Amino acid sequence: MRDAYIVTSVRTPGCRRAKGAFKDTRPDDLLAFILMAAMEKNGKIETKEIDDIMIGCSFPEAEQGLNIGRMASQIAGFPVTVSGATVSRFCSSGLEAIAQASLRVMAGWSEITIGGGVESMTFVPIPGYMPRPHPEYSREHADLYASMGITAENVANRYQISRADQDAFAYESQMKSAKAQKEGLFSEIVPTPASRYVRQDNGTYKKETFIQATDDGVRAGTTLEGLAKLHPVFALGGSVTAGNSSQTTDGAAVSIIASDTAVKKYGLTPIAKLKMYTTIGCEPDEMGVGPRYAIPKLLHLAGLKTSDIGLWEINEAFASQALYCIRELGLADRMDSININGGAIALGHPLGCTGAKLCATLLTNMQRKGVQYGVESMCIGGGMGAAALFELCG
Repeated sequence: MRDAYIVTSVRTPGCRRAKGAFKDTRPDDLLAFILMAAMEKNGKIETKEIDDIMIGCSFPEAEQGLNIGRMASQIAGFPVTVSGATVSRFCSSGLEAIAQASLRVMAGWSEITIGGGVESMTFVPIPGYMPRPHPEYSREHADLYASMGITAENVANRYQISRADQDAFAYESQMKSAKAQKEGLFSEIVPTPASRYVRQDNGTYKKETFIQATDDGVRAGTTLEGLAKLHPVFALGGSVTAGNSSQTTDGAAVSIIASDTAVKKYGLTPIAKLKMYTTIGCEPDEMGVGPRYAIPKLLHLAGLKTSDIGLWEINEAFASQALYCIRELGLADRMDSININGGAIALGHPLGCTGAKLCATLLTNMQRKGVQYGVESMCIGGGMGAAALFELCG
């Protein structure tokens, strides 16, 4: 198969659900903006050259329904000939979309595609508006529909991940993110228009637009003492708290993917190749262990070892599951290469966007540090893991 080159990878800020800067901004507007921002940043490709747009969305309904992969591209102004689709693999939806868009290039079906993800957890909260678990099956297999927080408690209990260790991990995530913000390291972010409704003197509301340039969930003032005071939110006597769990967030991210032929034709500068992507299933009631199985499968397919990987983005759905996976993978002594700008505990986990968001962050850091190989991985609701391998170009 041909190589698939990522030539642009960008994201909006991630903003807190219901309280953050994007709480009044429609997800199709977020996605439409970042699609055009990616095209403008690249500057060498016209929108008519894009063959297909694949977008991940965990809960594609309401304002992010109706095939947002197609709708948002039309809102953005792409020609009617540019097709689009939406895919859901829950927490890996954005990465799944990038992988599927890349496969079209690898197979020779397309020369230039876009893969990305979007989620407004403000507009469509977990688990969507009309969940309908199977009535008979769920009696015997309720674990398939279990709250993600309960699965995080299961991981903590089964694998002895202490509350103190979870809080310490969460603290480090906040500190790394605060430091990265202060140093301007999130260069993959495109300052994004956001909406807000301001009450007027006559009692009506006026829609205003402002620019949001940073992730608004980072808590630079976090302390271990403060984290220790938080109560468990999923189980009496549990250890999983709001402070050591990922933030629910709104955001969008996309990557432009091109063939070698397109790279030469348009004079593009590749950032990285998507070398490998894989998924694997695990027990639904401990879905957070997914990366512990997906990463070894990925490395086996690629013929690499953990020591070959220079940077890791392992999604912090919960501190308990992230810590468990890091330890089981033998990476506990390599924390300086994992989530180096912090993770979802500080920056948020906008579900269907996260896979695309982490791709943009990982590639930015690979470029900055000159790292040959980087891996992105996450756990997935329902009991799965996903992982992707990227190789830096140039």
